[in-house]
Amino acid sequence: MEVELEEYFSIRKNILDDSKDETGFINQRMILEEILPYMAESKLIDSEDFNEAYTYNQRDKFKLNAFTVNESGERLQLFIIDEGSIDDSSNDETLYVSLKEDYESQFKRVSRFVAKAIKGTLIEQIQDSDPVKVLTSKLSSQEGIEQFDVIEIFLISLTATVSFRGHSPQPRKIHFPNQSSKVTYKDLDGKKKSKEILFITRVIDLNFLFNAIVSRGNREALEVNFKKTFGFCLDVVVATEEKNFQSYLCVINADVLADLYKSYSTRLLEKNVRSFLQFTGDVNKGIKRTIKVEPEKFIAYNNGLTITATGVKTSHNKKKFQIESLSDLQIVNGGQTTAAIYFSRKDGLDVSKVKVMAKINVINTNDETVLDDLISNISEYSNSQSRVSKVDLRARNPQLVKFKSLSESVITPSGNKWYFERAKGEFNTKVRIAGNNGARIKKDFPPSRKFTKEMLAKYYCSWNEIPYLVKKGGEKIFRNFIESISPANDEPGNIAINRDFYEATIAKIIMFKELEKIYGAGPNSMGQLRSAVIPYSLSVVYLNTDGASNGVKFDLPRIWKAEGLEDDLREYFRALMSLMNELIKKYSLSEDYGEYSKKPELWSAIKNSNELGGFLLNENSTKIFKKYAKVSDT
Repeated sequence: MEVELEEYFSIRKNILDDSKDETGFINQRMILEEILPYMAESKLIDSEDFNEAYTYNQRDKFKLNAFTVNESGERLQLFIIDEGSIDDSSNDETLYVSLKEDYESQFKRVSRFVAKAIKGTLIEQIQDSDPVKVLTSKLSSQEGIEQFDVIEIFLISLTATVSFRGHSPQPRKIHFPNQSSKVTYKDLDGKKKSKEILFITRVIDLNFLFNAIVSRGNREALEVNFKKTFGFCLDVVVATEEKNFQSYLCVINADVLADLYKSYSTRLLEKNVRSFLQFTGDVNKGIKRTIKVEPEKFIAYNNGLTITATGVKTSHNKKKFQIESLSDLQIVNGGQTTAAIYFSRKDGLDVSKVKVMAKINVINTNDETVLDDLISNISEYSNSQSRVSKVDLRARNPQLVKFKSLSESVITPSGNKWYFERAKGEFNTKVRIAGNNGARIKKDFPPSRKFTKEMLAKYYCSWNEIPYLVKKGGEKIFRNFIESISPANDEPGNIAINRDFYEATIAKIIMFKELEKIYGAGPNSMGQLRSAVIPYSLSVVYLNTDGASNGVKFDLPRIWKAEGLEDDLREYFRALMSLMNELIKKYSLSEDYGEYSKKPELWSAIKNSNELGGFLLNENSTKIFKKYAKVSDT
């Protein structure tokens, strides 16, 4: 176990090393950028994208680093970094945490902020230019209180959670129970109202990171204990019981499904399906109509749910066979039904008479590949309400394998290589296995020349006309990327993943990273909209070159050969991003610019704006496009 703890602190060192800015200072924003992708991969959040909202008040003992809103909008997720845990000079023993109270004191720093924001006591204390202003305004409004049913607080602490029972510290997990809190507010007519908000707290510590990176890949099993959480078990009928496979049939009350969705959101939904959930459209309207008009007939009209799990705890009660809990629960068909029931209840519809049929398949295997294939097949064969594109989102996608091979063989003009981390934790594992040579590997592949498959998706898709999708990040943009390089079986052939493709992609990555440097971060940056401004700016250049359908191509080979941007192009992007920063603010129909930049309506307004049109017609734009845009020979 001591060896495992050593691994924890090795992971911590790597994260801190990769989170240092050019001056060697550990940047808390960069800590978030390192850790949130692991959380997204584990389904704790929908995307690695976040809204920076740093606030710290020593007198009132509150702090917040960032926030995000989940894709369906009902869950506010708040992030706080324990600054003491990222002190580079701390020794390992001071980083052991065994008391629940140590973490709870950190959670209270955020809950104090939330309480003050909801009461409206913070709104006047914060300047309009402060990035946390948007959040405090939202939390003090009727709109925000009615929108958020769940507030989830994530404490990012680079500490090891341990028990001191025994001869040496042993890793352990501390559970923090969910808590409901009644919030009172006034509506537009001044009438006093109240609602229950569910508060969820979760520690993202070295134990979590070790499991995500080393021990269990990126899968964090969702454990749902019906008996403990809801006070009852599921009455089921055994359909089949084989050695490695059991199947059960049951009827689930809609309120239980709604509560499940409230507690776990899209973590419930199988990865290959959940990106396609839409809470509008004919299917959703039909579900809501049935709930409203004929709730008792819902079970007859609806196809029901298909659920998979990798473990089950059962019991007998008065001749009834029951399921007490399920491990690694995923809804592989019926996610739309589950979400529609939840949002119907949120909209005030009575779902108490609604019941849903469910088939629960429990797969007993330790082979992750076999498990993935089984779940994928069950998902494919059982989905009928909504078309689900069959596409391999896993790291072993053949196109990603080819790209990985190219990254290992192609040398840049300066004699270096880029490291493509096809699977999370792959690089750290390589360094660990290398032992004494690990330092050399880290030197050969600094953070500036490393990227994950999720980062690859973001960089690649930024050179397109979908900046709002890039801003969303997460599975939305990864699926778009995978489908663009490896279409589904019923679509035309794949893109050739060859050296030309690789060099052009690295050129796009170089552009993106250079724009990040130009925009800056923190107090010396252009603003607080970097994650939106960069893809929006790149989309403008793409739209007027490769996307113009006139045979003109941007000179990506020039960037590959130079391994950077020339001074004139650098200054051009600086001017373009400065303009884009203002246009996002001007054309956003919400004060929350970060969230609104995820909407295609904003992109449409900006690309057709007079301001951008004038910028593209000025002398400097003409000069830049003449130099960097060439008529293609093909």
